[in-house]
Amino acid sequence: MSYTLTELAQDIKSIIQTNGIPEGSNQICSFVSKALMDKNFVLNNLPDRSSDQKPRDVLYEDKDIGFCICGHVYHNEAIGFPHDHGSSWAVYGQADGETEMTEWNIIKDQSDDDIVYVKANKKYIMKPGDVHFYAEGDVHSPLRKEPVRLLRIEGVNLDNIKNEIIEAKKTFQKYKWPSIDVTRKSVEETAASIIKIHEIYLNLSLIHIS
Repeated sequence: MSYTLTELAQDIKSIIQTNGIPEGSNQICSFVSKALMDKNFVLNNLPDRSSDQKPRDVLYEDKDIGFCICGHVYHNEAIGFPHDHGSSWAVYGQADGETEMTEWNIIKDQSDDDIVYVKANKKYIMKPGDVHFYAEGDVHSPLRKEPVRLLRIEGVNLDNIKNEIIEAKKTFQKYKWPSIDVTRKSVEETAASIIKIHEIYLNLSLIHIS
């Protein structure tokens, strides 16, 4: 019998609940590979996209744990920039075509200007059935020159996080609140930025009073 999306979701959920992440990552990769090598699974869950459809489709999102299973279908070349998945882990699985994946190291001693500098660490080709786990903070970039079909498992649905950020930015702009980029900053650095903003507002208040 064919492996189903429901079975894959149940297997992933069981592993996370029993072993956690990253301890259960190899087992999750094994189940994802099983799904990718099942022709019926790929046919049912990674169909062709029309020109007005987005490449990404959230196939399943767990209400208890929060992980999601996403299908990605690209008909044209897709070049990804170096990125991680924030506070989430991710599993990439190749169903069809090839993806050239590059992993990057962060050069932290060159990040004083708030620009994150990276250096290529290793490069490899992901072929049908190949699966790779990326832990929180692992920086990578995909290059897809031909049409591909992919499965991606995310610890949390990144679409939800993006929407929350957009709404938060709108609220901050509405009330003219300052915001702080805390990407890769320590608690101490963040606290120092907050104190600096507070001092600026105090000085402005004193100017208005006088």
